Amino acid sequence: MTHDPIIIKEKVKNYVLQAVYAEKEKIKDNSLIFKEGYFDSMGFMVLISYLEEEFGIKTNDADLLEENFESINAISEFVIRKIQ
Repeated sequence: MTHDPIIIKEKVKNYVLQAVYAEKEKIKDNSLIFKEGYFDSMGFMVLISYLEEEFGIKTNDADLLEENFESINAISEFVIRKIQ
């Protein structure tokens, strides 16, 4: 498992881009992936599973805040905090 923030962000970004059915170039690191409709509640659950598996983290109820998952940047920062 990596602790390198650049690699973590790249993995998160690649996952998000593969998981959405949208023009990939429209999704930026700070795009609000839920508010802009790229992810829904089912996509969110799959995202959580991916993060836990890929990065060996455990997400608890207190972590399930919009600001932790609203964008690629936010998700990457959340993972980095959980790993540390």
